[in-house]
Amino acid sequence: MAQQRGDDKAEHPAVTVCVIAYNSGPTLRTCLERLGAQTFRDFEALVIDNDSPDPGDAAIAAEFPWVRLIRNDRNLGFTGAGNQGAREGRGRWYVLLNPDAYAEPDWLEKLVAAAARYPKVASFTSRQMVEGEPGLLDGLGDVMSITGIPYRGGYLNPDRGEAREGEVFSPCGAAMMIDRALFLDLGGFDEDFFCYGEDVDLGYRLQLADQPTLLVPDAAIHHVGSASSGGRKSEFAVFHGTRNRFWVLFKNTPALLLPLVVPLHLMALVLIYLKKDNRPHIRLILKAVSAAFAGAPKIFRTRAAVQKLRRASLGQIAGAMTWSPRDLSRRRPVIRPLRTSAR
Repeated sequence: MAQQRGDDKAEHPAVTVCVIAYNSGPTLRTCLERLGAQTFRDFEALVIDNDSPDPGDAAIAAEFPWVRLIRNDRNLGFTGAGNQGAREGRGRWYVLLNPDAYAEPDWLEKLVAAAARYPKVASFTSRQMVEGEPGLLDGLGDVMSITGIPYRGGYLNPDRGEAREGEVFSPCGAAMMIDRALFLDLGGFDEDFFCYGEDVDLGYRLQLADQPTLLVPDAAIHHVGSASSGGRKSEFAVFHGTRNRFWVLFKNTPALLLPLVVPLHLMALVLIYLKKDNRPHIRLILKAVSAAFAGAPKIFRTRAAVQKLRRASLGQIAGAMTWSPRDLSRRRPVIRPLRTSAR
């Protein structure tokens, strides 16, 4: 059972901000300090301590009296805790913020202002900068390539200040805002993923439902990245990232695109992991691929329900992807004009 601490107010705030903590350490304190300094004040803050072996996470959250602390007795993963936060939240808008993401003071204000400008849009993502590296991007929303390999647009590219407001394939779970009712109606995050790729899976389902995600470049955070999972190249990150990419593909790709995307995905995977710095992970990659195919029957059962809710055409889905190998190899952001129906 989860234990809660905090003021259980009766009123409904405009925004619920959920921070999922697991071995977050000092980054959590900085995250909450920056959150407490927001110019937009009509929000509630949840911190979910995901049964972290570091007892400091709960103690740090308890330092902030305006935070509602939820302590789980087991690790639900980012997916399970993310869904838990949506159920526990009371705001119309549901915001996910990583414990190693430090928001600019007007971050929430900019997201809420974008929602007011575009009342037909229900999903928003932020401009992410690399913490401690001025002028270096951490991401401008997530991009899906025709190979089925997603990536964070602009990751480790210089920020030239040219990012424009527009559609991206999916929001990045490190700093995103979504209509909470829509999130729950879509089933939230797929808890089989546990961690990694769950935001792209959600974004793909938003695409299938003809629900765009808008990048708000003025809404900025500074992201440490992979602070809780041991780093981007940790065994945990490599295994879950590889396995879950297959599951995103199996579950969401329209049937007519599958014969094209699956072979391209396998080819891209071989090319990626033949790179010198990836070769030490070959056995782990093979283990992840085996796990992906072992779990495929369950994912394909889920696929039937996902495709039943599809409202977008095949052309819309294909057009939301990038077909350029250079985009993928250079991690270039792909930002398109907001579709007419959402303006």
